[in-house]
Amino acid sequence: METEELLSIVARDEDSRHQFKADVNNAASLGAEMVAFSNSQGGLILIGIINGNGSGSGLTREDVGRINQIIANAATNNVRPPINPVTENIQLPDGLVIVLHIEQGISKPYMDTQGHVWVKSGSDKRRVTAREELQRMFQEASLVHADETPVSGSSAADIDQDFFDSFFEREYGETVEEQGVSRAQLLENMNLSKNGRLNISGVLLFGSRPHIRLPVFIVKAVAFPGIDIEDQHYIDSQDINGKVSDVFQKVLVFALANIRHVQNDQGFNSLGEPEIPRIVLEELIANALIHRDYFVSAPVKVLVFADRVEIISPGHLPNNLTIENIKMGNSNIRNPILASFAPKVLPYRGLGSGIKRAIKAYPDIEFIDDKDGNAFRVIIKRRAVPESQ
Repeated sequence: METEELLSIVARDEDSRHQFKADVNNAASLGAEMVAFSNSQGGLILIGIINGNGSGSGLTREDVGRINQIIANAATNNVRPPINPVTENIQLPDGLVIVLHIEQGISKPYMDTQGHVWVKSGSDKRRVTAREELQRMFQEASLVHADETPVSGSSAADIDQDFFDSFFEREYGETVEEQGVSRAQLLENMNLSKNGRLNISGVLLFGSRPHIRLPVFIVKAVAFPGIDIEDQHYIDSQDINGKVSDVFQKVLVFALANIRHVQNDQGFNSLGEPEIPRIVLEELIANALIHRDYFVSAPVKVLVFADRVEIISPGHLPNNLTIENIKMGNSNIRNPILASFAPKVLPYRGLGSGIKRAIKAYPDIEFIDDKDGNAFRVIIKRRAVPESQ
């Protein structure tokens, strides 16, 4: 870092990526700050800054040696798991400034020696206490997955037995009866239950009435006559529930029924081709059902407007995925059990290829990773109706 860049940062004052300290004397306190940066987007701690313009700032060489020892101790002993920050010393007219670089961590959540989890909140930090937020951090570290969470009160009695038996015979070439074990044991062997309780994947994939056990994990589908959400005026509205395979088909039918169909070169009596290709809706609906964040207690929303279709999934993109990544086919499996079964019950191929296929078939799609709202939004633009029609 050049001196000019340092002074420019100081002139802009503290924010969620930059923190100033005149001195450091306590490894535990510094460790908590390191935890907060590691659990957030990373950033810089500038040590030796007294005021906002950099004047009167600076450390002696003896200060630098002492503080570097505290930094090493804090990173090793006061951050769990330990981190490896990088420091550099910048000379200002009044003395040295230590620039402490802390990267966004890849082993979240990081904790201090008291077991507290901190994140950045503006220029300050806050302690994480909400269970859902902690669960998402464990999820990012692949230490826990929402789809394997046991569903309270559930058991093998909740499955649609005929559907499960048919699926099993189709996929494995033998009947359930030929296995010589109970369905409850088969469900556990298939990672769909544990200790007699179905997990979220088991209920969503094979439950006879999933909405009874998981009432919030439905799809709210609404078609509006205009381009805005209206409380009183809508064309169609459905709360869609059932097994994942049933929900997929019902949502697809809803979307196709509420967009235009174009005759093109087909006969007058034909149904015509949907203005948004069917494969686009298939890929994006399946993506929403399989990759949503099941730690978030909210439904998927499918909203049809006069100029667009929006598919809103709870949970922003996990880990370091970006819009650019997913357009290139990169993926991070948030729900590995659901994703492993999805190709067997849905037109879903996984491997991050669905969004690429959708864009190839219909480029007029916008993706929004709403981190503040903790949601992933897909906006599919509808074709304008020619004036002659």
